[in-house]
Amino acid sequence: MCSHQLSDTPSAHIVAAHPEQGWSLLCDGTIVFDDSGELHPDGSVVTPHRWQTRHLTTAA
Repeated sequence: MCSHQLSDTPSAHIVAAHPEQGWSLLCDGTIVFDDSGELHPDGSVVTPHRWQTRHLTTAA
């Protein structure tokens, strides 16, 4: 792992990408999922950001 800390996740870079599976591994050990969720090396989880249906627009 690199010297980035969990608070530095935006500056951490991708070391392994698996877009076909929907996730990437960052140099700090964080796994970032395509749905915006994260799994940190210490076991903590960032839940995906879900859009509520009232905020979505539909095409007519």
